[in-house]
Amino acid sequence: MGLESRIKPISYLKANAAEVLRELNEGAEPLVITQNGEAKAVLQDAASYYQMQETMALLKLLALAKEDMDAGRTYPAEGMLDRITGERPADA
Repeated sequence: MGLESRIKPISYLKANAAEVLRELNEGAEPLVITQNGEAKAVLQDAASYYQMQETMALLKLLALAKEDMDAGRTYPAEGMLDRITGERPADA
């Protein structure tokens, strides 16, 4: 992602807000907003934001699952339905 060309001061955003929003909604890369020469915010379209949030949630679930595996808090898939329903196998 070439964000170097998408860095603008807050004064640019103030003067061009409608154009910036139009560009973002048409698929432009996120825009880094600076204040006093420092990056302070990133603007992106709402759809990309929601997609990123879903991706982060899935990554969090994977990290939690790995922690469970590493800690031995897992069970074999065999017999899972019986454990869920509380039924005992016929040969037990």
